[in-house]
Order: sequence, then C-alpha cells, then structure tokens
Amino acid sequence: MTFALFVEAFHFLRPLWLIAIPLIGLLWFLARRGQHQDASLAAQLPPHLRAALTVGHHHRRRLQPIDVVAMAMICAALGAAGPTWSRVPNPFVSQTAPLVIVLEVSTAMENTDVAPSRLERAKHKIRDLMTERAGGRTALVAYAGTAHRVVPYTEDPAVITPYLEGLSTDTMPVTGNNASDALALAQSIAATTEGASGILFVLPLLDQADVAAFTADNAAAQIAFLKVAPAGAGGGALEGLNTLITQELTADTSDIRALNRQLNAAYQASLLQDDRQQWDDRGWLLAWPMALLILLWFRRGMTLRWAAYVLAAGLMMPAQPSRADGIADWFFTPDQQGQIAYNRKKFTEAADLFVDPMWHAYAQYRDGQYEAAAQSFARIDTADAAIGEGMAQIKNRSYRDGVRAFERALEIDPENTIAQHNLEVAKIIVDYVETAREQSDTGEDSGIGADEVVFDNEAAKGVDTEIEPPTDEAAALLTTEQWMNTVDTSAGDFLRQRFALEAAQGTP
Repeated sequence: MTFALFVEAFHFLRPLWLIAIPLIGLLWFLARRGQHQDASLAAQLPPHLRAALTVGHHHRRRLQPIDVVAMAMICAALGAAGPTWSRVPNPFVSQTAPLVIVLEVSTAMENTDVAPSRLERAKHKIRDLMTERAGGRTALVAYAGTAHRVVPYTEDPAVITPYLEGLSTDTMPVTGNNASDALALAQSIAATTEGASGILFVLPLLDQADVAAFTADNAAAQIAFLKVAPAGAGGGALEGLNTLITQELTADTSDIRALNRQLNAAYQASLLQDDRQQWDDRGWLLAWPMALLILLWFRRGMTLRWAAYVLAAGLMMPAQPSRADGIADWFFTPDQQGQIAYNRKKFTEAADLFVDPMWHAYAQYRDGQYEAAAQSFARIDTADAAIGEGMAQIKNRSYRDGVRAFERALEIDPENTIAQHNLEVAKIIVDYVETAREQSDTGEDSGIGADEVVFDNEAAKGVDTEIEPPTDEAAALLTTEQWMNTVDTSAGDFLRQRFALEAAQGTP
C-alpha cells in the first residue's frame, strides 16, 4: 500500500475512545503539579536538613512513574479507538490485481541487443512477474500483426508457462506490431473481472500510429509498459506517454517489483471501496509499545505501589497448559503461526497449523484442496462458512452442491448479499452446463477453454456428439479440441495452428 493510499484510508473505528486522551493528559498534569509542589516544599528546608530528610536521588528524574503510566494509557486509548487503514482480506479473493500480460512477438523481438534475445529476456521477466504475484489472476495475450488470446485468466502460473515457452515469431500468422488491436483484446479480457485490473505491455517500442489508442480513456484498467531494450535505447512513442507507467529493463528483479507495486495501487484502492468487507482493526499493534512501557515499572524507583497488587493478582490466576514443540510455540499460538504462514502464502503449512476451523478451511481452499475445504466448511454452521463451502464446491466443479451451499447460507442469513450474488452465478453455471450438454455443444464456439472443462450434469441432459472433420477452406487447420487430443503436439505447434485459424476467421 502506498503512503498516499494509507493516508486516505486511515481512520478510527471507535473514535469516541479518543475523548479519553485529553482526560489522561489532565490527570497527568495534576499528578505532575502535585510532585512539583512537594519538591517546592522540600526546597524551603535548610540544605543540611533537606539532605538528611530527602530519600533517593538529589536531582529530579526526568522520567517519572506517572509519565510511563500516562503514555501506556494513551496507547490503550488509541488501541481501543480502533485505528485502521485496510479491509479484512477476503480469503476467496487474491489481494493482487488481476493482470493481462501483452507480449509482442514480432521480428523486432528477435534482436540480440538484450541477451540472449529480446523475446527470451521478455519471457524470463514474465516468469519473474508471475512468481512475484504469487496467486494473482493472470492472462496472456500475444501479438504481432494480429492479436491473440494465449491463456485466459488463471491463478496457476504452471498453466501459462508452457504456452509462454511455445511463443515465437513463427507462431504468429501475420507479421507486424499492431499494439492497438492487442490493447483492445486486453481490455476486453480485463473487463471480465470485477474491480480494477492491470494491463502490462512487454515490448521494445511503440509506434506513433498506436498512440491514440493508449491516450484514450482507459480508466477501466491501469496500463503499464516494460521496455525490452538496452538502457538508453529509444522507445518510440513511449517517450511521450508520461501519464502511463513505463519501466526500463534491469538486470535484477527491481523492475518487476516496481511494476507490481504500481499496478497493485489502483486495485488496493478499489478493495478499500468494497463495503462487503469489514475494516481490519489494527488496535492490537499498540499493545506492543504499551507492554514495553509497562516493563519500565520494574526499574528501581519506577514501580508504582498499585503495580505490585496487579502483579500479585496475575500470579494467582490459574496457569494454562503450555506447549514446547518449538521456539515458535514459546511466543505464538498455533493460530498465530498459521496466520503468519497464510500471509506468506504458505497455505499447506497454514492449513496444518490452524486450530480455528474457519481459517483451517480458508487455508485449504487457498491451497487448492477444494474437496477437503468444502468438508471443513460444512462442519461450521454459519453463513460465511456456507459461502466458503459453495465456493469450494464450484472450484471442485460440483456446481449443484455449490448451489445448495449458497441456498443454505441464505437460510442462515437471508440478507447476505454475497450469498445472493454467488447463488445467481452458480445457477447460471448449472443451467449453462446442462443446456450446452442438451444441445450437444462442445463449448468451442462459446469460448470454453481447457481450464473450463465441466463435468457437472446432474440432470443428464443431452447426448454425446461426434465432431465431423472440417470441409471448408480451413480444412488443413485443426480445431482446438483436436489439437488438445493430440498428445504429441508441442505448445508452439498448437498455438501456430490456433492463431492461424483465428486469423482466417477474423476472431482473436
């Protein structure tokens, strides 16, 4: 989160607690004034009597016990007021912006002024970016004279990698560098996702003919450029696009990290506007400085008399059973350790650590254990758990079970807008699957790709369909499904044939 976004989002959830701060200040002032009066009375004594009657240091301490107490109480008041600057992360939504990566695959990308070549370095940077994004939704578009969708949105980099490696200038049916068509295709993909998204062009330069497309109103998505060229090389029309993000190539991953931060800024701002998510109360952070201030009470001459009673009361409380499985168990509970692993995107480890059943299910879901996550959510009788079960069932392609889970969520909480929306979408999916089956639709014309193959057909609609070989002028080109069924076909061959078919039909 950028500093500007932090300042904009910062507020207190319970601001009435801030009234306690001036009251604490008043008590501190009165206590300090009383100490000053005592010191004044002592100063009126003769020096030899004052030295004999005064206990302790002969000079006034700069830090008094009341100062420590006042600062600790102020920390407590600020924590109780509930400072916050972000929403509670939705376990079902990645906190990384959806991104469409647009790679130029023109003959200019074969130039070796960037080792080993511009295209190979671009692929390397894209792999680094997918690693940096760790679970963010990513789509891939390739273009030369025509633009083509390589992979739709996916959270799994392993899906993109083989197709990325298969891209070469030979796979493109038309030579050129038509960035305008690539932008239009990328915008159509970005429009399918909710909230702000990003579009990253990986290219050596931009033609002046394409400037108009990039200077138009593109508020729906943040556009950025990674210039794959030697340092100081001209970028064509990129030099004049000051309003868009342009990143020079670097030898390390600093360029990728900078791009990822800037592309995420707009997305993080959109997440703050999502009223469906609660604000994340950060008041607990102030417990740390408060605890450090309290430790000062044990210094010689700093302990207040009533602090001894508080300590005695604490010692009399029954001890809780302890664990000593490792050093981490000395300081953190299993749920806290699970949260640390979850925040680091180590979801398998987090699922093993969490004791809280809800977070245990969340971690299983993010780890891709959809069936296990659905079972874990089903054991919890809350609307949020039912929504989680529904999402896990949908991801597991058990669409009707997903519908039932969302219906159960609405039975528990009839006003839950998230459950209402998800139920509508799940019903549309079930209806589409069964209608498509009934009409013997293979899904090719509807844009269903390899990542969207469905199996849920509980109503047993439709019949199996035999695909006749093409007989028109494109007979030499295989369909997507035919290529997918050819196990010995490389990704490059598949993309070459698919792009050629799309170019012949005039569809991206």
